[in-house]
Amino acid sequence: MIKNYLKENIRPIICLALIAVFFVCFVIRLFNWQIIQGDYYREEVATTANYRLTSDDTRGEIVDVNGQVIEANTTTYSVIIDKLYINGDLTVNKVITTLFDIFSKKNATWIDTLPIIVDKNDTYQFSSDEDAEDSLEYLRSDEMLDMGVYSTADDYMEELIDRYDLEEYAEDKKLCRDIASVRCNMELERFSSINPYTFAKDLSEEMTAIVSEYSQSLPCIDISTVNKRICVDGTLMPHILGITGPLTAEEYEENKDKGYYYNDIIGKFGIEAAMEEYLRGEGGTKTVSKNSDGTVISVVDVEPAKPGNTVYLTIDKNLQQVANASLKKNIKAAQKAGKELSIQNGEKGYGEDCTAGAVVMLSVKDFSVLAASTYPTYDITKYNDGDYYTSLLNDKTLPLYDRAFNGSFAPGSVVKPGVALAALEEEVVSEYTPITCTRRYDYYPSNVVNCMGYHGPQDVYSAISHSCNYYFAEVGRLLGIDTMYLYMEKLGLGERTGLEIYESRGFLAGRDSSSWLPGNTVQAAIGQSDNTFTPVQLATYCATIANDGVRLRTHLISKVTSYDRQEVIFENDPEKPEVVEDLQIHPYNLSVVQTAMRQVVASESGTAYWNFYDYDIPIAAKTGTAENTGSDHTAFICYAPYDKPEVAIAVVLEHGAKGTYSMSVARDLLDAYFHPQTETQPTN
Repeated sequence: MIKNYLKENIRPIICLALIAVFFVCFVIRLFNWQIIQGDYYREEVATTANYRLTSDDTRGEIVDVNGQVIEANTTTYSVIIDKLYINGDLTVNKVITTLFDIFSKKNATWIDTLPIIVDKNDTYQFSSDEDAEDSLEYLRSDEMLDMGVYSTADDYMEELIDRYDLEEYAEDKKLCRDIASVRCNMELERFSSINPYTFAKDLSEEMTAIVSEYSQSLPCIDISTVNKRICVDGTLMPHILGITGPLTAEEYEENKDKGYYYNDIIGKFGIEAAMEEYLRGEGGTKTVSKNSDGTVISVVDVEPAKPGNTVYLTIDKNLQQVANASLKKNIKAAQKAGKELSIQNGEKGYGEDCTAGAVVMLSVKDFSVLAASTYPTYDITKYNDGDYYTSLLNDKTLPLYDRAFNGSFAPGSVVKPGVALAALEEEVVSEYTPITCTRRYDYYPSNVVNCMGYHGPQDVYSAISHSCNYYFAEVGRLLGIDTMYLYMEKLGLGERTGLEIYESRGFLAGRDSSSWLPGNTVQAAIGQSDNTFTPVQLATYCATIANDGVRLRTHLISKVTSYDRQEVIFENDPEKPEVVEDLQIHPYNLSVVQTAMRQVVASESGTAYWNFYDYDIPIAAKTGTAENTGSDHTAFICYAPYDKPEVAIAVVLEHGAKGTYSMSVARDLLDAYFHPQTETQPTN
């Protein structure tokens, strides 16, 4: 019976026996771990440290509206010192001297910012470099050496030697000073087990290979691949693009909660700063474990790096190039002609002082910026070159100044269409209400307005076409400053337009003026008084008139996609533009002003006729001249086609004197838009 039982249940019995044996072995092993070797494992766990490290990320690209690359990345190599691998008898100072030996053999440079030098007499002296004062201020700060203003270079070095245990190097002052320089930078950049220190950047291929060989035997020295920002054309739109750079101490404090590390790169101004949250990539992470003697025992990748997104601008690269070239050409032409006339007539005021200007072109459909140029300009790729930047600061023509978005200029007569709209809508005048121009308007003796000629009876059409100051001085008086201010504000003057980067608000005369007399109103009505507007405001104002009194948000960003351009993150849909203001002006009043602006170009007596009479695209426009110290500023606004507007343009030339040259800039841009020589092929 037992035999039969065993025969029938042999398999379950064997399984139970195996389980029992396994359980006994496990208990014995567990007893060994917890009782016999428990102290060892508890010590091992207690002395093992885990470090979470972040690797370099890839910043997103900036491209034009057609996908042509404007700002991208290239790979460079840096030498880093990794504190995780410094243990035992190896010290930070020994690692630094090893790198000095490697670099000195090839006369290669490393990052050196200590404002102390060793002179030919082998004595310590303060450096006379331009950046030395900033570095010295950091050294004497409370968080560093806490030195007095009268401390000598020797005093500083004495403190540094003590701070960084440099006594054994003190006899060799140059070596001692160099080690101190690296150690100061390490402290400044928060060198730690989770934050390696960059010893040198932009290594040559030869130095990369040499250092790589050393890193095999000295793991704390390593080569790091770094994504370096490159601009395809540094002069294309420097004021718009901006730059990137390492976080400052203040920026680090502001951004550390967003996941930034001390050595991270951040946008400093322009699109690089405005779109930082999209352009910034996410660094990959890995976990490194070290045992009690400092030896790395494991490295585990946790998350791969993620590149930033691609930012599409609304700007068309080809139109931008035309704007840059035309602006430069016409400013130089205005200056040359002005000098000739000045010599010929023996007086100034003909444009001989014309050295700067700006132009902005918008799409009327959605108020996207198609081109925005400032002259004089600069090369953004040289921005961090100390000598170059100093030359820009010392240049009296102010090339660093973004005139397109921040330059505020008295607009002159280009405000007259807006004043006319207000007067018609408020029924101050009708389209044919006559006002007789006798050249001198002296209703307010203290604010006499002179016209360019005796125009005789004027209505809205002829007054805009002839740019009659007398007519608009009287209309301004009848309208009043409060009503005029309200309409001009709604049209976008004296208001920020909505750009993603910084822009000036300008100044709209009237409510915000410090004091106001009745006579000031007639000056404001012809674009003088306190009125100062930016070219982008003038372009927005012009586009609003072209768009039947509906002002949209002016913008520079078309869309943001994933790095590979396959996924759209967000888009400023041109079919669904953001409405800022709908003036709800009667369509007939709009058509009157639009027709009058057309006559500026189409009528033989129009102020822009001789510049556009032969143009094959119907244009509506307004010219403007504003009195200033020196030659008058000139402004020009236009939109085209007149019957179905697509683009609006504003041009301002400082001290341009004659409107011919500002109109030539606009014509060049219209040619580039309506009659392109070559079509841009989208890259994606």
